[in-house]
Amino acid sequence: MKNYKVITPLFPTYAQVKAMMKAVSGYSLKAVRNMITAIRDQTGTPQKPVDWSEPDLWISERLTGEDADIARRIWDTDNHILNPRHSYGCYLFLNYPQFELMESTPDDTWQPTSRGQKFLQNDEKTLRSLDDQEGILQLLELLAGREMSRRADLLPEWQAFLHQHSKFASDRSAKSTLYSRLYNLIDRDMVTREGMSYRITDTGRTWLGKALPARKSDPRKELLEAVKRYNEQQKELLREQISTMNPYKFEQLVGQLLEAMGYEQVEVTKASGDKGVDVIGQVQVGITTITEVVQVKRMQNTITRPYIDQLRGALPYHKAIRGTLITTGKFAAKCAEAALFPGAAPITLIDGDRLLELLIENNVGIRRSNAVELLDVDLQLFDELEMD
Repeated sequence: MKNYKVITPLFPTYAQVKAMMKAVSGYSLKAVRNMITAIRDQTGTPQKPVDWSEPDLWISERLTGEDADIARRIWDTDNHILNPRHSYGCYLFLNYPQFELMESTPDDTWQPTSRGQKFLQNDEKTLRSLDDQEGILQLLELLAGREMSRRADLLPEWQAFLHQHSKFASDRSAKSTLYSRLYNLIDRDMVTREGMSYRITDTGRTWLGKALPARKSDPRKELLEAVKRYNEQQKELLREQISTMNPYKFEQLVGQLLEAMGYEQVEVTKASGDKGVDVIGQVQVGITTITEVVQVKRMQNTITRPYIDQLRGALPYHKAIRGTLITTGKFAAKCAEAALFPGAAPITLIDGDRLLELLIENNVGIRRSNAVELLDVDLQLFDELEMD
């Protein structure tokens, strides 16, 4: 029998699973299932949706008896981390026999197993085993080889992994399983999200390093570390390039960045008569297209509030309602407050570090290489081959 991975649909965070375990311990498995069914039977329709955002209100209004008791315990456990409306994923995760987290006792109560107790205590061996079974470690490996990744960047390799190791095969299930596992990692501080992109954290790298074979000479671990070092070197080279390039070329680079981010009619202004504005573009906000002006400061000095006031004063000249101030340096501490001053046009602040992230995220000034191809022997295939 094939040992499938990426098993749980509606994959929850481990914090939610722990809350569910604590809340339902002592009830029967049937009672928990009945509570989930009672909620599901009241989900409504697209034409008549049901609001589930306030469990303090809807539990008493829509559930009775033991169903209400279980739902209330789930909601009250661990500071309201799990809305009972969304407990089905936790139920599936806990009820899979191969995970061995919960069991029904002779008196028909659902209780944590010895392995389940280790899970509640954050036992690393137990957590890493579950991570392996749910594809978490594979996802961390994909992220470890990249500086920043959008879900679309990860999806092809994630789908290839699913086709080899999971029953999830459709495009829709590939997207949903990827998103839910990224969310699990974000909740554990192993991945951080910045805009539409994801980055593995030092915590995630440490966790992945422990999960890889312990041998110091493990080639995959060495390769991932080498890729990280190389990417850091390239990032510093990019920083050096934008810090020393011609100011007008820098403005053109920012113009290309805006186009890559979806701005339209991007124009790099001439050196005079622009009221201090360097780049102008239009961006879609909802159903409205607005004009945004950008001022670019290629300088290592700290940017102070007068620069924000100057840019804000130029907005009417360009019939713009918001602006962006970009610098290769830093902003003074009080600039953040001035940029979002009540009643004034908003100004977005992008410092040198954030500019680097945006350039990398949008593939401006960098090229992504797919030159490294890793081959893994499919040992499961050899295990499944039968002798005549």
